[in-house]
Amino acid sequence: MRSLIAVALAALLVSTLTTPADAGQPPSAQDGGPPTPTVVSLGAPLSDVLLIGGTVAPGPNGKTAIWNVSTGKPAYLNAIDPATGASLLSAPLPGADGSYAVAATPDGTIYAGTYNNGHLYRWKPGAGNTVEDLGRPIASESFIWRITTDEQGNVYGGTFPNGKVFRYDHATGAVRDYGQVKAGQPYVKSIDYANGKIYTGSLPDAHIMELDVASGAITELPSPPGLGDPTDKVVYDLNTRAGRVYARISTAFPGPMYVWDIASRTWVDEIPNAHGLDISPVGDNGEIYLIQASELKKYDPATKTLTGTGLTFTGRIQNTRAIGWAELDLPDYPGKSIVGTLWRGEEFRYNPQTGKSEIFQTQVRREPIEILSVAGGKDKIYAGGFLNGGVSVVDPATGDATFNRFSQVEALLEGSDGKLWIGAYPEARLYSYDQSQPWSSPEYSPGPPGTPDNPKLLLNLKPDLLQTRARALVEVNGKIAIGTVPDGDRLGGALVIYDPKTGTSQGIRNVVQDESVFGLTARAGIVYGGTSIVGGLATTPPTRTDGTVFAWDVKRSRKLWETVPVPGAITVSAVAFGPDGLLWGVAGKTAFAVDPRSGKVVKSYVLGTTTSSGDIVATGEAVYVSIDLNKIFRIAPGKAPALFVEKAHRRLGVRNDHQLLLTYGAELFRVDISR
Repeated sequence: MRSLIAVALAALLVSTLTTPADAGQPPSAQDGGPPTPTVVSLGAPLSDVLLIGGTVAPGPNGKTAIWNVSTGKPAYLNAIDPATGASLLSAPLPGADGSYAVAATPDGTIYAGTYNNGHLYRWKPGAGNTVEDLGRPIASESFIWRITTDEQGNVYGGTFPNGKVFRYDHATGAVRDYGQVKAGQPYVKSIDYANGKIYTGSLPDAHIMELDVASGAITELPSPPGLGDPTDKVVYDLNTRAGRVYARISTAFPGPMYVWDIASRTWVDEIPNAHGLDISPVGDNGEIYLIQASELKKYDPATKTLTGTGLTFTGRIQNTRAIGWAELDLPDYPGKSIVGTLWRGEEFRYNPQTGKSEIFQTQVRREPIEILSVAGGKDKIYAGGFLNGGVSVVDPATGDATFNRFSQVEALLEGSDGKLWIGAYPEARLYSYDQSQPWSSPEYSPGPPGTPDNPKLLLNLKPDLLQTRARALVEVNGKIAIGTVPDGDRLGGALVIYDPKTGTSQGIRNVVQDESVFGLTARAGIVYGGTSIVGGLATTPPTRTDGTVFAWDVKRSRKLWETVPVPGAITVSAVAFGPDGLLWGVAGKTAFAVDPRSGKVVKSYVLGTTTSSGDIVATGEAVYVSIDLNKIFRIAPGKAPALFVEKAHRRLGVRNDHQLLLTYGAELFRVDISR
């Protein structure tokens, strides 16, 4: 997940910021400063469909529908006609960003558990577009990962950050908190119900638990044969079907699905290369359908055999977002058919009698995508999306945007050669996009057959360096430096130097011991970085107390120095060279400057009131620093900081010497700086 994890960790840490003795409070105005800047909205450059949780159940018209929650601000509960792909219902879930957790009760009520607010929502048959917000079932829990229901319609959910299970009484609204299911496991990542028992799967370690809903007693199932050490593995999805538990221990990508027989209390099968996120309900002959090895397969639990259907899937993500049975009343689809949705709003369907199958785009509404990364180019602006992902190339004058479907984008950089460099999540991947050639991403948005890959995947930093976020990019002597955040339940980011001429790279794990690399800049063959004590997940306590700044000599492949600029500040989120030749950075509410030769702090200003991480950028005339995520200060050589723009924002960027870039949610702003 995104900075949800970093935010959760930061909330657990108490930072007491201190500053050098010569630090000063900034004046509110600056003599001889620039005139009031002009802020121009460039609109929302990114929009797409992202479906995560879903189910197949009766719809608003009484016929079977495909239900999904589409990610957005707010998220929407959607019902789709599986025969046509038309929208039957689209109702907002105020306060929610999205949902992995959608389930139906026997009476046709639809429940959704959401993030980042951790609320439970309910739609009742006949309610039209009205969805009830039932609030947060457990006050301490901000994320409901998955939900399931029992014969009476009671809802059970698994949560973060305390790894709890709760029951919501369908009739009375009473909530039972069963507590943390497994000590040390903050995520109940997957959950399902069968015959008075709840089965859960955890993260960051793969533990499968059985909870008696009446007594609350909890028993851990033995690890599946061949799993080995469960540490740093995830029970990503789990389903109960006809006396068996199907537990997939993997990620968003294919992995083994283990089958547990509840009656004999033994593991009876392993299905390799299963995709998740769900498997179908049991068919009339006991069969189950799932995506396995990029194809919809029929699984026979009795014979433990898989049979292909000919319906194949392409792209990086091939998980079901809903899957079930429906009568379509179409010529090629007699009787019951398997129907479901994919993450970008496509529907897939397959008829066992005729073998007919297809994938097509539904009418699920597109939603604006929150901007996670922004960068200025010579004559363009680039915006990268959070969660839904995507890359948009934006005209800085008009805001006209060309959207390209892609991964979540952590960092963007226009290189001196005009290529766009993209740092992606997960697996800390590096891509290069040749803007003179057509966009064609085989993983997310392929062009016509035969079109070369563009963007081109150059690095995947998970296998060797165990990294997940390519958080920062900078060019240094024609090479690309990448700063990263580690994967999973670990500490220790990396600095990676990629050489486009040779296609080779050098990776330095723990360039600052046990810290992630959040910001980068470069000058004269030296890469300078800002780091954070946080790791990949909130489950590993930091070993250090302060974010740092470091200098790395690329040619000699050695660290020149490392310093703590603001004792007690957990993150130095960005660094940039000012026109005064000093290396400037921001750590929470403090802007500082260090001597790039020694790392010694020479200036420091407390500018804010919170510890929210901001950005810092520079033009030929001044440094601009984001503070409290609602103010931008201007620091010109020889002058004290002055408030330049007061506007809520998330990211700060720069394009040429006279244009700042701000993002707020899905909206992009241009800030013109008068000469």
